[in-house]
Amino acid sequence: MVAPPYGAVARPLLCFGISGSPFSHRSAPISSDTATAPPPLQTSAAAVATRPDAAPYVEFLALQKTYDGTSLVVKDLNLKIRRGEFLTMLGPSGSGKTTTLMMLAGFEAPTDGRIFLDGVSIESMPPHLRDIGMVFQNYALFPHMTVRQNVAFPLEVRKRPASEIAAKVEQAMKTVRLSGFEDRRPAQLSGGQQQRVALARALVFEPKLVLMDEPLGALDKQLREQMQVEIKHLHERLGITMVYVTHDQAEAMTMSDRIAVFNEGRIQQLDTAEGLYERPVNSFVAQFIGENNRLSGRVIGRDGDRCRVALDNGPEVSALAVNIDGERTRLSIRPERVTINPTADEADNHLQARVEEMIYLGDHRRVRLSVAGTDEFIVKVPSGHAHGALAVGAVVSVGWSWADCRALDA
Repeated sequence: MVAPPYGAVARPLLCFGISGSPFSHRSAPISSDTATAPPPLQTSAAAVATRPDAAPYVEFLALQKTYDGTSLVVKDLNLKIRRGEFLTMLGPSGSGKTTTLMMLAGFEAPTDGRIFLDGVSIESMPPHLRDIGMVFQNYALFPHMTVRQNVAFPLEVRKRPASEIAAKVEQAMKTVRLSGFEDRRPAQLSGGQQQRVALARALVFEPKLVLMDEPLGALDKQLREQMQVEIKHLHERLGITMVYVTHDQAEAMTMSDRIAVFNEGRIQQLDTAEGLYERPVNSFVAQFIGENNRLSGRVIGRDGDRCRVALDNGPEVSALAVNIDGERTRLSIRPERVTINPTADEADNHLQARVEEMIYLGDHRRVRLSVAGTDEFIVKVPSGHAHGALAVGAVVSVGWSWADCRALDA
């Protein structure tokens, strides 16, 4: 089946359900001046086309989504996810990451483009036929059911034998380390325990794919960090393909094999956590991932990968030419790459700075300086280093290697 043309928006109307439940799935066109009603969604699995050359486990091809027929919230998205991979969609609110996940789950219909799961086209398939487990932000547990009943629900709606249900529920409870809690109700559990029940329910029917929509957002910091590690280890043990959505960069970097950074409906960069932090390809990624110092200037020369930049409020510096198109550029320097009072051999670039603030953080001091017209220039100084010259108001020099300074789009 061909996806509805751009301008024809179909929003699925869903009765409340969870992973594995029999959703009601109907197409409800949203009217607009230019929209035309899309063809009805096919609900027969037999009508789904199989792609013969499919190599990725999940693939989005030229995917687009609009709610009003005018503004695209997902723009020409192309993404391949490997079998057994933990991929995170990371981005600010309104970037398109959750909409993309909802289209994969079947809760939203694409305006245009294709979605493949294990070589099978699924954009026309209702959610309960996709064999996908889903973990929601609010857990979506049935309050009147016990933990055992909640976890067993996806198997019961599939009419599995009672003996199989009992065995799989027991195994799922062991997997998420909740054995002994089977007869409790959700209200008798902590937030972390409720989240583990939701995870067990998503895994119990052995789905092809597990989707998680900001599942740790409601937890406190300590419990959230603990659950990050637990989910990471669970993925490593089971080897199941997981797609995770969050706006928390630390969460994404802790758990993911790869991270797709979203902004304004597009993937800005797809890479490992290390690749995103160490080698951002544009200014948005450099600023969104980790702490980052930015200096603006004008490119005045280039020799291969190395360029010379005249800072707007400072001297000329050299940098690694990464993404410069035209005269203007924005430099990106990570705080730990900067040295205070470097020798001539320790840095290619040397600038004068004034210490504005020092904060002791245990393993390092976070030093805020005024450099080249900005008073938000940050340097992380390891606690073991001498700090005799550092005091608020002191004038120092800062320096860094040209290779650690990335010249990006302005």
